[in-house]
Amino acid sequence: MAEQVRAVRTRHAILMAAAKVFEDRGYQAATIAEILDAAGVTKGALYFHFQSKDDLAQGVLAEQDHRPAVPPRHSKVQEMVDVVMLHAHNLQTDPLVRAAVRLSMDQQPGLDRTGPFTRWSHVGAALLAQARDRGELLPHVDPAETADVIVAAFAGVQSMSQALSDYRDLTHRVSALLRHTLPSIVPPSLLAALDLTPTRGAHVHTETHTPTETTQAPTTETPTPTPTHTTRHPAPTT
Repeated sequence: MAEQVRAVRTRHAILMAAAKVFEDRGYQAATIAEILDAAGVTKGALYFHFQSKDDLAQGVLAEQDHRPAVPPRHSKVQEMVDVVMLHAHNLQTDPLVRAAVRLSMDQQPGLDRTGPFTRWSHVGAALLAQARDRGELLPHVDPAETADVIVAAFAGVQSMSQALSDYRDLTHRVSALLRHTLPSIVPPSLLAALDLTPTRGAHVHTETHTPTETTQAPTTETPTPTPTHTTRHPAPTT
């Protein structure tokens, strides 16, 4: 058991070191030697857990999927908003999420970057499909197309925020993005009940990390009688 715990800690230390190097240097420029030095482990320990730099980068990209998911909401549009705002908050506070986004946005060759975009689009499309079934969307909305648009827009907003303020203004920019896009997606009656404030992500983060809290975060959304469906949310690398 002690060896298993030690192995888990070693793997986490390697991932954290890799995240820092990838965020600072990008995928192409990062080297195994730099990651070894940052992690303070032997080459054998690293290769026990990861076979190559590509495998290590994919590990960083996948690690964000293990972040706590947003609990189910009565309003699936609010649930989608919470997923987006929580990701924005994590980008400000979680080095692994920041590194995963850097890898996802790195356009240099040598790394498969499709996974994060595909996973986020699937999550968004699933939530929007549930929202459509509950009557929460305008008639013209196509869940898959709309999810792709939101993921792409978030990628642009986070890239701009990173360049201008090192993510300090990200939650405000994402709040503005949602306030501009959601009126073309949801009816005005539901829009007025959504919590789109910049602090929403921090509140959801506190909720997901506090076991004694209930699964329903404080919100102004209007409950519907439709049964709740659970969707597992990866943590957007975009």
